[in-house]
Amino acid sequence: MQRTAAMIVREYGPWPDVEQVHGVSHDGARVWIATGDALRALDPASGAEVRRLRVPARAGTAFDGTYLYQIADQRIQKVDPQSGVVVATIPTPGDGASGMAWAEGCLWVGQYRNRRIHQVDPADGRIVRTLECQRFVTGVSWVDDELWHGTRDDEHSALCRIDPGSGEVLEQLDLPPGTTVSGLESDGDGTFFCGGAASGRLRAVRRRA
Repeated sequence: MQRTAAMIVREYGPWPDVEQVHGVSHDGARVWIATGDALRALDPASGAEVRRLRVPARAGTAFDGTYLYQIADQRIQKVDPQSGVVVATIPTPGDGASGMAWAEGCLWVGQYRNRRIHQVDPADGRIVRTLECQRFVTGVSWVDDELWHGTRDDEHSALCRIDPGSGEVLEQLDLPPGTTVSGLESDGDGTFFCGGAASGRLRAVRRRA
């Protein structure tokens, strides 16, 4: 396994009205963060909030190119990013979920303590397959055919690239001690955006040196 220190290139926040940053997604231009009572879109260049959707948003977030998907307790909401309307819901797999990503026409839904990532049919919530992981799972991200997830255990957090067949950790980027990672998403151009949970921050991490 290749293991290196994560390079944090920028921090956003904290914001006075944000107690937690949960899920994170990227729509090709803006970064979306789940902050409990809303999904907020940020301009990654300025850090300014440019949109806010009032939907329950207490865990992972994903974007399929048209719609946002947001975990809210025991359900996954499909949200129109233009109107903020929840157009459909499906159940979360098992007993809830942490992180989430979109790839190959499916949602990839992480379960923290179960150390699993489920490939889920977005139409009905059916579990297509389950990947057993070696670490706790927070955020989930697919980028350039690579599957990454965030992990945290006590005061240690990292970003892990895993084998999408076996769950074996192939590469690990270690975050500084005391730094927490909740949501995770790539901008597709060499940067990961990492939710900072109770710190109320969002961090940009270089994918590779």
